[in-house]
Amino acid sequence: MGLKDTPKSERPRERLIKHGAQVLSDAELVAVLLGTGTQGQSVLELSRELLKPGWSVLSRRTPGELMQVKGLGAAKVTTLAAALEVGHRVERESLISVVSPHDAVRLVSDLRDRDQEEFRVILLNTKGLVLGIETLFRGGVDRVEVFPREVFRPAVARSAASIVVAHNHPSGDPRPSRQDRELTRRLEDCGELLGIAVLDHVIVGRSRHVSIHQGQLTELS
Repeated sequence: MGLKDTPKSERPRERLIKHGAQVLSDAELVAVLLGTGTQGQSVLELSRELLKPGWSVLSRRTPGELMQVKGLGAAKVTTLAAALEVGHRVERESLISVVSPHDAVRLVSDLRDRDQEEFRVILLNTKGLVLGIETLFRGGVDRVEVFPREVFRPAVARSAASIVVAHNHPSGDPRPSRQDRELTRRLEDCGELLGIAVLDHVIVGRSRHVSIHQGQLTELS
C-alpha cells in the first residue's frame, strides 16, 4: 500500500504534527524529509532503501553520492543532506564524557528492561567524549554471540580512541560468567593490536550493574 492509500491521519507528516517526531520510524522520518517518492516507488519504499545500510552509512554519503540514487533529485538531496548535518552538529554539542562505569551504565540503562541479551559498544574520542553508541549483537535469554572484529568495526570507522562495551543479563543477576571474562580479555588483546583501548566491560542486570574491571556490584540509579 502506497502513502496515498494510507488514511491521512496515519501518514508520517500528520502523525508527527499530532504526536511528535519520536513516534515515527526511521523510514517515516526520512519520508517526511523527502516528501514524495517516484513512479513505481513510494516515498516510504525509497526511504527504506536509503536506510538499508544504516544511519551511520547514510550520514557519511556526500550530496554527489546521493544524487546517484534513483529518485533523488537536487531538492531531495539538499534537504536530506542539511538534516543529516544538523544531526551531526547537535551530536557534537551534546557529547557526554565517560569517566567511570556509572557514566557508561547511564548511557545504556535501558538494557535492564530487555528480555534478550544485547551487546553494545560505546565509542569514545581522545578526550573520553562519546562519539556514538551502537547495538552490535542480540541473542537469547542467557547468551549472545560476540565477534571481536564486529566490535571494532565501528570504532575504526569513527576513529575512536577507546571503547566501553556493555551487555545485559535478562536473568537480573549481572555477575559476570567465565565467558564474559574471557570475552573481555579477547577484546582487550584485539584493542591493543589496533591501538583502541577497551576501558571497561559493564554488565547490566535488573537493579544492579557490574564493572568487570572494578569487579564490584553497584545499584542502578
